[in-house]
Amino acid sequence: MQTLQFSPMTADEFALFWPTFQAIVAAEETYAIDPNITYDDAFSLWCKTPLLSIAVKDEPGQLLGSYYLKANAAGPGSHVCNCGYMVTPHARGKGVARAMCEHSQQAARQHGFIAMQFNAVVASNQVAVALWQRLGFSIVGTVPNAYCHSSLGYVDTYVMHKSL
Repeated sequence: MQTLQFSPMTADEFALFWPTFQAIVAAEETYAIDPNITYDDAFSLWCKTPLLSIAVKDEPGQLLGSYYLKANAAGPGSHVCNCGYMVTPHARGKGVARAMCEHSQQAARQHGFIAMQFNAVVASNQVAVALWQRLGFSIVGTVPNAYCHSSLGYVDTYVMHKSL
């Protein structure tokens, strides 16, 4: 795996990332985001609302993916974080998601979070489920038929958790 660069995502980088975001959401296979989300709403969701939004690039500076980090809940639940990850099509299968998850855990610890929770990992997304498990996440709950997959219909989602 090549050396990756992690930096706060800029508005210009999000513009480059938008086709990836849009395609992933429109596929309705992994994210419970309205497939008709506008650019401005997507930018707000991914870059403005979270504590961090990170762009991941290779050494020449090509955008490979992005992740966000935010508190999973407010007040008494704010010590647990939540993240979302998206990888550009040309970078899939090259370890970028793993690197982003590892980086996000370090960032989470630096911001005082004591655990990370994924609220709705689509059960049919076996690649992601297996990766998160290899990185130490456990399935702590199953929500039956919580996601309407574009080709599989209703599928379960997992709540996955890891203490940091």
